[in-house]
Amino acid sequence: MTIDKGPAGSIVIDNAEAPTALATDGGCSYTGGGPRLPALTSPPKPAVIFNSLSYAIFLPLVLLAYWGLGKRLQNLVLLVASYIFYGWWDWRFLSLLLISTVVDFTLGQVLHANDDEKQRKRILAMSLLVNLGLLGVFKYFNFFVESAVDALSTAGVNANVTSLRLILPVGISFYTFQTLSYTFDIYRRRLEPTTQILDFATYVAFFPQLVAGPIERAHHLLPQIVTPRERPNGDQIQSGLTLIAFGLVKKIVIADMMAPISDRAFNNVENASGTVMVVGIVAFALQIYGDFSGYTDIARGTARLLNIELIRNFEQPYLSRNITEFWRRWHISLSNWLRDYLYIPLGGNRNGTVITYRNLLLTMLLGGLWHGAGWNFVIWGALHGGALALHRAFGGTSIDGPVRFRDIPRIVTTLGFVAFAWVFFRASTFSEALEALEHASWIRGGVEFSYDLLTVALACVGVLLVDIVQRFELDQGLAKGKQPALAGGLIGFAVVAITIASGGPTTPFIYFQF
Repeated sequence: MTIDKGPAGSIVIDNAEAPTALATDGGCSYTGGGPRLPALTSPPKPAVIFNSLSYAIFLPLVLLAYWGLGKRLQNLVLLVASYIFYGWWDWRFLSLLLISTVVDFTLGQVLHANDDEKQRKRILAMSLLVNLGLLGVFKYFNFFVESAVDALSTAGVNANVTSLRLILPVGISFYTFQTLSYTFDIYRRRLEPTTQILDFATYVAFFPQLVAGPIERAHHLLPQIVTPRERPNGDQIQSGLTLIAFGLVKKIVIADMMAPISDRAFNNVENASGTVMVVGIVAFALQIYGDFSGYTDIARGTARLLNIELIRNFEQPYLSRNITEFWRRWHISLSNWLRDYLYIPLGGNRNGTVITYRNLLLTMLLGGLWHGAGWNFVIWGALHGGALALHRAFGGTSIDGPVRFRDIPRIVTTLGFVAFAWVFFRASTFSEALEALEHASWIRGGVEFSYDLLTVALACVGVLLVDIVQRFELDQGLAKGKQPALAGGLIGFAVVAITIASGGPTTPFIYFQF
């Protein structure tokens, strides 16, 4: 039995000794031998995803019901819409969402009412056991089985293991962390639990950010859910539509155009020239940024049309001047979650230099494993953990203030390391990542001009322009009525760009598999 990663980061598990059965999910493909499990392997229905016609129909219908049925029914409409949104992918996995919801709502009540510290720790442990247990079984079972088989094989023991071929429920990592933060904060007496399960269920399943974040915290999102919302004003509607438009530009115009270029390099590493490999690496760096930050923009824009504000998840990370600043700008909700619920409980920087470095490394190792069930993700996390420790060891700190011309060398250096680490994130295996880096080093012999090189160069300019616009607070300033003509022009430009780029091959959102 072997494990590999297919195009665009999809995972393929293959047992060559037995007949195979195929199941696909959110960009992830699992092929395994052994007995067929119909309950887990039948093809899912097309998902209601942000860049689909189905979502263009779904969202206006939700908005009509949400604002037309009155404040009392707002959360009921949101919850029904969220379950339809998630269940359209595969209704069977709504059961996992319901389990997490009921367990953490109930334990939150019990935890808040209990003053016995030992019992409170047991209650918290129950929440961890249920949530991490579900996450572990569905996301990491095959990974740990494969690792055990490989370890036994190295020791000379042949193990014959039948794969269960469990489909990875889309978004399980995101809503698991979101519900856990609720229980953690109640345990720490930083949050009082809600007494209405409808409110809590809406918080857990809120469809704009359900499957790919940002990972919201209860102290920020839950009060907005509990309080009836007024209809958004003109500025909010304009800013929400602007966010959605620019999110679609990032996804359709940038990410989906970069995906085939990245695939051509990483799917043929052994024959790729230096130029092709470097272009492919840069293309993936642009793809994953456009894909993930584009999703976040659409999620935030959608939520704003519902008069709900989601936290920022990206702050122009590719303009970071060091690795510490990068992790304050990239996937901010995950960085903050890991800091508050892992790094600080481990001791943070309170117990000396060596322990601080250990805590940084452990936090990023687990952060890498959160992203995917594979050793390449662990290596990617280790690289970032080591870089953070080194930056701290040499007295580096995050830099505040606007980016200046003199910062370009530091930006290029940081971006170079980030792109280097992305190779391990994107490659199928460790040996493939090393081969890709080896081929990339051949570029010193000369650059081959190609259409892909020109496309990636234009995409770099496009990302920079979008970042510059959003750096000047597009969704807080230009898009909130201060300069309506300019905002309207930007939306018009976005619509034209999306129209021109549409019709080509589309790829699933990368973070659906996490």
